[in-house]
Amino acid sequence: MKKKTGSMQVIKKVLKYLKKYWFLEVCSLLFAAASVVLTLYLPILIGQAVDMIIEPGSVYFESIIKLLGKMGIVIVATALLQWLMNTCNNKITYNVVRDIRRRAFEHIERLSLKYLDGHPSGDILSRIVADVDQFSDGLLMGFTQFFTGVMTIFGTLIFMVRINVKITLVVVLITPLSLFVAAFISKRTYDMFKLQSETRGEMTSHIDEMIGNQKVVQAFGYEREAQETFDEINGRLEKCSLRAIFFSSLTNPTTRFVNSVVYAGVGITGALSAMNGGISIGQLTSFLSYANQYTKPFNEISGVITELQNALSCAARVFELIEEEPQIPDAKDAKVLSEADGHVAIAHVDFSYRPDVSLIEDLNLDVKPGQRIAIVGPTGCGKSTVINLLMRFYDVDSGSISVDGTDIRQMTRKSLRENYGMVLQETWLRAGTIRDNIMFVKPDATEEEMIQAAKDAHAHSFIRRLPDGYDTVIGEDGGNLSQGQKQLLCIARVMLCLPPMLILDEATSSIDTRTEIKIQKAFAKMMEGRTSFIVAHRLSTIKEADRILVMRDGKIIEQGSHEELLEMKGFYSELYNSQFAVQ
Repeated sequence: MKKKTGSMQVIKKVLKYLKKYWFLEVCSLLFAAASVVLTLYLPILIGQAVDMIIEPGSVYFESIIKLLGKMGIVIVATALLQWLMNTCNNKITYNVVRDIRRRAFEHIERLSLKYLDGHPSGDILSRIVADVDQFSDGLLMGFTQFFTGVMTIFGTLIFMVRINVKITLVVVLITPLSLFVAAFISKRTYDMFKLQSETRGEMTSHIDEMIGNQKVVQAFGYEREAQETFDEINGRLEKCSLRAIFFSSLTNPTTRFVNSVVYAGVGITGALSAMNGGISIGQLTSFLSYANQYTKPFNEISGVITELQNALSCAARVFELIEEEPQIPDAKDAKVLSEADGHVAIAHVDFSYRPDVSLIEDLNLDVKPGQRIAIVGPTGCGKSTVINLLMRFYDVDSGSISVDGTDIRQMTRKSLRENYGMVLQETWLRAGTIRDNIMFVKPDATEEEMIQAAKDAHAHSFIRRLPDGYDTVIGEDGGNLSQGQKQLLCIARVMLCLPPMLILDEATSSIDTRTEIKIQKAFAKMMEGRTSFIVAHRLSTIKEADRILVMRDGKIIEQGSHEELLEMKGFYSELYNSQFAVQ
């Protein structure tokens, strides 16, 4: 169950990441304090310079020049301190953002496939990229303006009290109005900004889905519906963004109005006091400057508070991802499966993706080392689910699966999967060279081993015809390669490492019949002495399997060799004859 994350909870989580950089934070605060003191010292020098201009013909130029020199030193020192403060703030912000992004990405790799299958990849991408960027902007603004603003407020109060207590009271009594307005608005904008972030994630997800499947979209003429869906999401994003920005933008003009009232109050009371000899004209000049400096941070802080609401709402979405329940970790005493013999036993296994929809019930299977097991059946019968369970992408609801006599839940996932070679119907290639993609599973392989694996997979001939051969760079998911060529590269990748157990899930589905015959011969050589699981729709490809499992509704209803199953004249015979009825 998803917990609602409040802004205070998010702030506490952010502070945990900030603890690591306490030294930079202390340096930032010291630089901020020093720059504020120098900034507030400048109006005193200006006031003293004004008092040196008494009347025409009575101007103390020597003293004014000395004061101008001091002003120049103060301005340069202030600029240097602010640069150092901003450098510290930038380092803190980008280090925290880097840590959060790294933590989020590491957590994604530990999340169960159940979570990843149930959430759009575009939304997850939006959380790690767009939401973290928004958070970094708010955090940087908070460091840059919030601390200096608070220090400026307290500093100016001290300096103003030293000049005139009564005028200072006027300032102190009026300015809390701006804080009240800012707090009132910010409380109401957090949920608005959170809705904006969620809608932006929905849009990213839709765009990612449409771009990734553009061929299908165009082939079926889905452009209009895709555009309508985009317009609908974009319209909602416009409404919630305008609502959030409108309410947050009210903060600045309202606080500016309060600040103008403060300035007017200082000017009137200060002028009356100067007329009565309470303060000098130079002191009044300093006081007006302080009134500006005192009220300015209220504008900045109110803006920061509004920006922080956006930042915190984005951070909440990232933390929701980071705190999502990961897959069940390996047991503390988990064994490391080294070189498996390939004895796989499935005993009384039940599994379903949803509690209310049963799929696999009481599945039993005993596979001897080196056996070739084919799994066939209609779509949705559970063939690929069995593969997911064997690789422990999903854990069984009940029952057990063991390899070499050990329950796979009692061994590390990494060692289990290292003992499987897997070729799926859906290919996966990364951006890089052909060489990088083949050697992905065995980076220390020699050139000869790689080329031999490509030859065994019948990929060498088409690779050699590419512009740069094995050094040809391909884009994400194979770039301009055909689906069959991508499949051949995936097969070559498994040929290179040759683990003791193999899983071939429709491995030749995208390959022409002539090449498929060659690949089947290569597979036969590759499967010698290795436990192999073959999922196939084309029954002609599994005639040589030692045992064929016929599945329907999550259960094995028939099993045996090809000839034995045909003699049974059962469901397998119907499937086989339906495929070859014409022949």
